[in-house]
Amino acid sequence: MPSPSASKKRTASESKLDSDCSSPNKVAKEGSKPETETTLTWLKPIAGSWGCLHGVNNNPQSYTKVAVFDLDGTLIEFLPFKEQKAYPLRWYWWNRVVLDKLAQTVNEGYAVVLVSNQSWLTNDVMLRNWKDKIALIAAAVPDLPFRIFAACGTGNFKYRKPNVGFWEELEKVFAQDGVIIDKTRSFFAGDAAGREKDFSSSDRKFALNVGLPFQTPEEYFLGKKPNPNFKLSGLDISTLPQGPLFTPSSSPLVPNPPRKEIVLFVGYPSLGKTTFFRQHFAPAGYQHVNQDTLGSRDRCIKRVREELSEGSGLCVVDNTNRDVSTRRFYIDLAKKFKVPIRCFWFTGSIQLAWHNNMYRACALPSSVAERESPREVVPKVAYTGYKKQFEEPQRDEGFTEIKKINWIFDGTEEERKAWAKWFVLIDSDKAER
Repeated sequence: MPSPSASKKRTASESKLDSDCSSPNKVAKEGSKPETETTLTWLKPIAGSWGCLHGVNNNPQSYTKVAVFDLDGTLIEFLPFKEQKAYPLRWYWWNRVVLDKLAQTVNEGYAVVLVSNQSWLTNDVMLRNWKDKIALIAAAVPDLPFRIFAACGTGNFKYRKPNVGFWEELEKVFAQDGVIIDKTRSFFAGDAAGREKDFSSSDRKFALNVGLPFQTPEEYFLGKKPNPNFKLSGLDISTLPQGPLFTPSSSPLVPNPPRKEIVLFVGYPSLGKTTFFRQHFAPAGYQHVNQDTLGSRDRCIKRVREELSEGSGLCVVDNTNRDVSTRRFYIDLAKKFKVPIRCFWFTGSIQLAWHNNMYRACALPSSVAERESPREVVPKVAYTGYKKQFEEPQRDEGFTEIKKINWIFDGTEEERKAWAKWFVLIDSDKAER
């Protein structure tokens, strides 16, 4: 393949380069639309217009070796978001050696794939401008065959690094051509590597999730030695405390025989409260009272009242019950009907709860998906709102007992590997690219 650097079609971004090869071009000019049509073609988006964009340039082929590159901060210099909004077509190469190195990558038999998190693209104008910028980049390398994936908008977490949704789509595309990617001979290069000045570690975590060798732009394009000093931000499941399922353990989870009572669950969404009920309370005949099912708190209160007055009197209230005022409704019912009320506090952190949310919505292995209905991503506000309003349950609220329930993963080894991946962080939107 002819070297892309020999192409006659160049953007204004390439016109001036620093003499120092280790420095990117700082004389970037705002680009303009290509004078001729590029070979870039946008295919049908994955998961809708605001899911994952998918484009191809110059008829890329499927090979067993894949070179995956992050875009901003790796192939082109990252511009502050304010500058991107003011000058949406402005761009320049990360370094003058990028063009020749990309040509070398193709000549070595790699399929080139570009990937980018673009969660800040939230309206049609911004999206159109960004596509025009990608067309400019493609016009600068018309002989370079590549495939590009870009997760846009704020809702489709599955396709945003370090989640592996786009990689699964890539494997499907290659499989249609009868090609299985050799991960050991492929690699991922990105700038979000968890180093001291990096904005995040999402690129390195993505490579770990997929099982690809990882390199920073400095390592791949400039031949620098790997930097061993990096930190992977977010929840490291290996650091989760190991302990008993519940404390105190001096009293049983379920009385034998069961007695009339209210059991009030407290905790973030996605900490396994409903599964806990099914495993421990449903077999004993307890009734499941849940606001997601009933639709409102008033209906939950009514359901408990009916069960205490006319039913078995065995009730589990499976809601988040985050503060004293919410819990008071059920404590008052317990006093009225003169039954005990126990609090089961699911103590997992917001990071663990969000991690489980990502797993259930974005990474369930087939063995789990076959027995569980698909789950939507629970909105962030459900977690941040709980954290802001949470009041730790106390015995003097009127509880007979408070048990702390610890998170313990329950599944096969395959399922644990899927759960143990790194996922998009709950507070990462502003940093993602």
